[in-house]
This record gives sequence, structure tokens and C-alpha cells, in this order.
Amino acid sequence: MLAAAQRVRRSADFADTIRTGRRAGRGAVVVHLTVPAAQPTEPAPARAGFVVSKAIGGAVVRNLVRRRLRHLARARLVDLPAGSALVVRALPGAADRPYAQLGADLDAALAAARAPR
Repeated sequence: MLAAAQRVRRSADFADTIRTGRRAGRGAVVVHLTVPAAQPTEPAPARAGFVVSKAIGGAVVRNLVRRRLRHLARARLVDLPAGSALVVRALPGAADRPYAQLGADLDAALAAARAPR
């Protein structure tokens, strides 16, 4: 479980991250990453939010995918700069992916989003 300070919760924060962040898709996930230009005066933790639509499946399947992604993202948030916002969007194939493959997809997408242009 992510702490409340580590979650993107407001709709405006989701929209801002998706609109202004770097996007990268690999496998069954698409990530949107916003990194602050300057170091914040007060260190804020990196935050993550998840978008799992009905195209994934029923409520049970969506919650399973969301739990898996949340657990995978929690370990990767410590590597992101302070104040970063990450939105992970699951694609329909995420429900059928094994846990290890979902983690590899997330790692590859994060690496692509963090790479310089």
C-alpha cells in the first residue's frame, strides 16, 4: 500500500501529469512522468497514480491489476526525484501478463520516460 503522501489523488493532478509529463509505453503499461524542473524547497515524496479502465476487465480483474501495479510502483518510487508525479495506465493486456513481466514492462517504460530526449 502506498502512503497517502505518495498517491496522486486529485483529478487535476492526474490531468496535469498526463498533459505535461513525458509519456512512454512498453508492453502492457503506459507511464506519464513529471519531474520538477528545480529542487523543491520542502522535499515532497514522489507520487504515483493508476488508471485501470473497464477495458481491462471486470472489477475483480481491475483491482488485481491495480494492486499489482501499486506494489511494483512502490519499490520504484524511491528512485524518482523528489516531487515527481507518475501516472501508470494499464493497457488491456495487463490482466494476462505475469507479475514479473508486468514489472519488466514498468521498468522499461520508466527508463524510457526518464531518458533524455
